[in-house]
Amino acid sequence: MGFEFAETMSGTIEWDAEPGVQHPFSFEVAAHAASLRAHIMDGRAELRGVVHAPPRAESADAQGTIIIRPVGQKIIRYHLEFTADDGARLTLAGQKDIRWLAPRTTFSELPAEIHDEAGRRVARCSTRFDLEHDTWSFLRSFRRT
Repeated sequence: MGFEFAETMSGTIEWDAEPGVQHPFSFEVAAHAASLRAHIMDGRAELRGVVHAPPRAESADAQGTIIIRPVGQKIIRYHLEFTADDGARLTLAGQKDIRWLAPRTTFSELPAEIHDEAGRRVARCSTRFDLEHDTWSFLRSFRRT
């Protein structure tokens, strides 16, 4: 038995080619762990969803992983791969560093970077889970599989 849930993160992206220019940025993903037992061991779940990273990727299918280890390692790590509108392969890498004295902030804010196929950073993102508007839908999305 496994589990799944859905999450939306939104904020801004600043492409390295346009310093100082911020664009809206978001991603909606569904996480799926086929086995709860395996997830407990490594914290890993698969991600599938959509990245909105204008002007390079208006609505790009994405896939990757999330590692959820808020107790032992005190992290939640995201890795999403997607294809920009021009065909370039991009990777989002971000990590929430959990501090139990500041759970509201550390569980909801995700700083991230976007890298190209060669591993060069091409953008920085600042995203946030909207606790006020999205918490109920996030909690309702949890399901056993």
